[in-house]
Amino acid sequence: MPTELEELVGFIANPNPQIRLLATENLVPYSTSQPSIFKVDNSQPVKNLKLLVKDHPKIAEHVITILINLSADREVLESLATDDQFLTTILGFITNPKEPNANLLSMLLANLAKFDGFKSVLQKKLPAPTELGSNDLVLNQLLDLFVKGAEGTYNKEADFDHLSYLFADLTKHAEIRHHFLQKQEYDGVIPLSKLKVFTEHKSDVRRKGVASTIKNVAFEVSAHPSFMDEDELNLLPYIILPIIGNEEYDLDESMAMLPDLQLLPPDKARDSDPNIIQTHVETLMLLSSTREGRDRLREVKVYPIIRETHSRVSDDDVKDACERLVNVLMRDEEGEESGPRIEEIAQENVAIPIEDDDDDDEIVEV
Repeated sequence: MPTELEELVGFIANPNPQIRLLATENLVPYSTSQPSIFKVDNSQPVKNLKLLVKDHPKIAEHVITILINLSADREVLESLATDDQFLTTILGFITNPKEPNANLLSMLLANLAKFDGFKSVLQKKLPAPTELGSNDLVLNQLLDLFVKGAEGTYNKEADFDHLSYLFADLTKHAEIRHHFLQKQEYDGVIPLSKLKVFTEHKSDVRRKGVASTIKNVAFEVSAHPSFMDEDELNLLPYIILPIIGNEEYDLDESMAMLPDLQLLPPDKARDSDPNIIQTHVETLMLLSSTREGRDRLREVKVYPIIRETHSRVSDDDVKDACERLVNVLMRDEEGEESGPRIEEIAQENVAIPIEDDDDDDEIVEV
């Protein structure tokens, strides 16, 4: 005989919308505490939930929340991430400027990116809403949604901040990194350049995801000159600005720094999140993997900035990252072979650590 909880799960498929609403609302806590109840009868409740994302927005809100939490289960994750019809539905919803659950859908997509096969799904094509001004490639639509939708400017119900976690996980894959570095015909813009302006955004989620995305793309050594060229991607100022505070530097050091780092306001503060600082320092470490990169970082006086960061940030991981970078920048180059050293320098996994945990398999929960 089914338990009361199993009976409640069965009510999510009830023809009466009021019963579906009550059932899904009351089941949200159990999607984290007892997720196994959704896997009974060959995961039929999960199959029902995938259909109910098209239900009334209030019901869909609870349904999407449940699916976000259930995606921590690898079996459910694969079921969601490989269901083309389900993905087409939620991708169509998220780009609708009037979708009330767009932020929850952003979180769900970010979790689905934990499934490696998801990378191919985002290269699929769907019609883009006229308001978005994008092309028919889903990945470009999500990038434009992230940029144009910040702070409710595209959809007053959503900021799309969690799409930054999606990009961070997707850029674990070389083919996605290459896409982020290729100028797109529809707008003539390199996708990565759209993200750099958010490294000092007020949203912790947005800053963290963007920082990790930039770091992951920096594993493409061939792109390093573009990272550091003021006439190309010009990412160095956006990587360093979150690291720098209001400390004063010697005049000769200050004048050699990048123009955007000079004459900063007296209330300039470095990022409040040590994990984000660490990520940016690790990106600089990746950029130091060639002789040309190290010379450029020395030329623009990255060392004194890292020196001050090391002395003013108490986090041990930040200090360790700073020490590794200082050791690279201050060492004698004589007799050293130049060329890529990514394998030596970056031993850690490139995946974004969601929240404050270094486990790249962690799932966003609601």
